[in-house]
Amino acid sequence: MQLGVCYYPEHWPSQRWADDARAMVEAGISVVRIGEFAWSRLEPRSGELQFEWLDKAVATLADAGLSIVMGTPTATPPKWLVDAHPEILAVDEHGRPRGFGSRRHYCFASSVYRTQSERIVRLMAERYANHPAIIAWQTDNEYGCHDTILSYSPAACEGFGHWLEKRYGDVETLNHAWGSVFWSMEVTGFDQVEAPVGTVTEPHPAIVLDYRRYCSDLVVTYNRLQVDTLRGAGVSVDIVHNFMGLFTEFDHFDVARDLDIASWDSYPLGFLERGAHDETTRDRYRQQGHPDFAGFHHDLYRAMCQGRWWVMEQQPGPVNWAVSNAAPLPGMVRLWSHEAFAHGAEVVSYFRWRQAPFAQEQMHAGLLRPDGSESRAWQELLAVRDELPGLAQQNITTTPASVALMFDYSAVWACQIQPHAADFDALELHLSWYSALRRLGLDVDIIPPTAALDGYAMVVLPCQVIADEALAERLSAARTAGTRLIIGARSGSRTVDFQIPAQLAPGSLTPLTGITVDQVDGLRPGTHPRLNLPSSPKGHGLRWREHLDENRQKARVAHRFEDGMPAVTDHQGVTYLTAWLDEDSMVAIFNEACRKANIGTTLLPEGIRLRRRRALCFAFNYAPEPRHLPDRLIPDSGYLVGGATLPPAGVSVWSITPWHR
Repeated sequence: MQLGVCYYPEHWPSQRWADDARAMVEAGISVVRIGEFAWSRLEPRSGELQFEWLDKAVATLADAGLSIVMGTPTATPPKWLVDAHPEILAVDEHGRPRGFGSRRHYCFASSVYRTQSERIVRLMAERYANHPAIIAWQTDNEYGCHDTILSYSPAACEGFGHWLEKRYGDVETLNHAWGSVFWSMEVTGFDQVEAPVGTVTEPHPAIVLDYRRYCSDLVVTYNRLQVDTLRGAGVSVDIVHNFMGLFTEFDHFDVARDLDIASWDSYPLGFLERGAHDETTRDRYRQQGHPDFAGFHHDLYRAMCQGRWWVMEQQPGPVNWAVSNAAPLPGMVRLWSHEAFAHGAEVVSYFRWRQAPFAQEQMHAGLLRPDGSESRAWQELLAVRDELPGLAQQNITTTPASVALMFDYSAVWACQIQPHAADFDALELHLSWYSALRRLGLDVDIIPPTAALDGYAMVVLPCQVIADEALAERLSAARTAGTRLIIGARSGSRTVDFQIPAQLAPGSLTPLTGITVDQVDGLRPGTHPRLNLPSSPKGHGLRWREHLDENRQKARVAHRFEDGMPAVTDHQGVTYLTAWLDEDSMVAIFNEACRKANIGTTLLPEGIRLRRRRALCFAFNYAPEPRHLPDRLIPDSGYLVGGATLPPAGVSVWSITPWHR
């Protein structure tokens, strides 16, 4: 459990560097990330390399005893490169190049940019690969930030045809898979396929899904280029990338296969505004962030790289990019830090050391103000510094949870392509299910559809739109082994080629669920069919409901809507939900399922979240009022941090003896 910080020596006079490094060490910081935006300083003109300043910065930080994460600078190609090769720029859906003047102004499909990226990464790696203070390398920065995954440049459009030929082999197979006979969209050659943009009405959904897959694969191969270049130049330490929150435009599991560590940039307040929350929730958690925003992403990125993950950027104060930019409630920086460690983070790194007095991020807070004085987060950093040694003496290895939640990026894409109800947001649905589980005091593993299911007492699939036979077989084997399954609406409703399954929804999951969907009902905002659920009397559906084919139904109806329509079915240990249900209903359904699966639950007070890490249990209070822990959680042996009553932004930690899941 180490503390880190993001530092930009090129922003400050070199005379300050040693003082900054010394202050970092005194504050308990041991890891520093540098370099990820420095291309114009490293190479101000083509071929004119100026590494001396970076040599000095690395030496200064190393002499202070700091470990370094070296970032490759490819997120910000310099002006001379854009002028020489304007074809490296991404092109938006209106045919406009996304030009120079900020960052991430490149197209993943550009062979020219890949060549230039390989060159600068290789030069950096050859210079610093064996430096003992550099413990990791970060590839690029925040792939896809500012909506930069989907590009319609000539290179991207041409590459799409080649990608399709490799995927399908021949155009007959392609036409059949897509159903291109519809609206006379058949092609006789891969060079005839156009990117799904600029069409008169909505483009073919199968083409859109494949374009999403193609663009995701471009990120994978671009990241792999950097990893291979680093390794080829002698880098033997960990390689990491910093992913983002609420971002699903490429498959992070695929990118992470080439990494040693997954990391993400945690900004709970900025993303509260971007999340699909009502105004009451936004007002209540304005200075804290939603109680499950950080936890969901901690568990998502923990699912990658064999459980090794960091927070590369932790918000220490107001940001500059949200709709409104709240200051954190006092104590929240400390809470967010401990929460990350509770979920298994190896490093929590704050963004940034000193607030910049210039350019786009001058309103983005750091640990220090622009004049070098301490920001309000400083004392919270020191508190975490002082509390970590006592926690590190405990057995804090991470272990599997009893409950797993399946998350598939292609399911999010499928619902974006054909929402059928205007506000059907699959990512929001996954977050709602996750929140319902966490409100019951449960630890949750987030897993991809390819993950092993052994050892889980319960696996939940909120919206597994594309469920192939291989997944169905593994789910069936898990069910036979005693795992309880809960499957949400829309699961299995499309094949891998984005067609309705021959046996209708839920497709390959039909034998497991014992139901067949007759028709779907996209509910308009404000239409909330009431649910007969004794433990949640105000339960209701929203956004989506399915009507079942009673003639094919083998499952037992466990709960109905007030109009008699099935809401929840059960078939030999497999629960199916016919609708998007409100979160309180999900808490009740999960609680009932946990009882049947012999999983202990504790309904937590509003705003409280728990997380166990082997011998320790952490509690966090996101509510703006004090909260008291339920009596059954109060330990006999006292607390390592905090106590039974948690103030707003409060943290409590205690030992669990014996440890239990």
